[in-house]
Amino acid sequence: MTTEALAPSRRAGWIDSVRQPTRETLALSRRAVLGTARLPQAWFPSLFFPLVLMAIFSGSFGQAPGNIPGFPEVASFLDFAVAGAIIQGILIGGTTAGSAFAIDMERGFFDRLVASPARRGSILAGRLMGSVTLGVIGALLFLGIAAIFGARVAAGFVGILLVVLMAGILAAAVGGLGIYLALRTRSSEAVQGAFPLFFALLFFSSAFFPRETMDGWFRVVADLNPISYLAEGMRAPIVDGFDWPTILIGLGIAIGLAVIAIAAAALAFRRRLGTG
Repeated sequence: MTTEALAPSRRAGWIDSVRQPTRETLALSRRAVLGTARLPQAWFPSLFFPLVLMAIFSGSFGQAPGNIPGFPEVASFLDFAVAGAIIQGILIGGTTAGSAFAIDMERGFFDRLVASPARRGSILAGRLMGSVTLGVIGALLFLGIAAIFGARVAAGFVGILLVVLMAGILAAAVGGLGIYLALRTRSSEAVQGAFPLFFALLFFSSAFFPRETMDGWFRVVADLNPISYLAEGMRAPIVDGFDWPTILIGLGIAIGLAVIAIAAAALAFRRRLGTG
């Protein structure tokens, strides 16, 4: 058989080697998204609590812009609070993703997937893609609801894309962390018990109030907290427009967290497969 005759078969084999894992990943991602959508107790907290907190802060500190020294010039406090609400929703959603993965392990579904012809990497990638999809949907919902009550994105459509991009990357990071905890503990209760610790990072940051208005030890903690720079990078397209230094720092923080979390999840995944 000539080289010319072998070329089409090789090309078809390469296409199949890419197409099959993609189908498996999309199928598992769809399962993760639909599984969350079908359970109100899974998605309701990640939507309800951030919206309530955003409403409380907007009502309590609505006069802060222009009256508190150091507070940035914004049309309303609602514009300032949207980024914090998006991050809070993603953190709560990460708890759901990690718990769902642990439940799959407890019920034996994970072992059935491993024993199936599905690629091992698709199992991890499918759950991560599901987390990213839910994070993007959540960010769009928060932006849409805030827009109904008068919030505006200074950078326009491109700014919305930047916010959604950072939200998706952060969702991958939080989802990876949830999977890592699930693989290490093999318990949904342990995953749920660990995540409240990470909410402290959110409230000891500039997610809901600017660092310029802080002082003392709280300012020191906020300066050292990577969530502060992530929140500021996500907020910049909304309140400042194209503040590229702040946006790129926030994007870099999100990517760094995602790389670390996904790498840790992949390592725990390999160890889990090695130990059975």
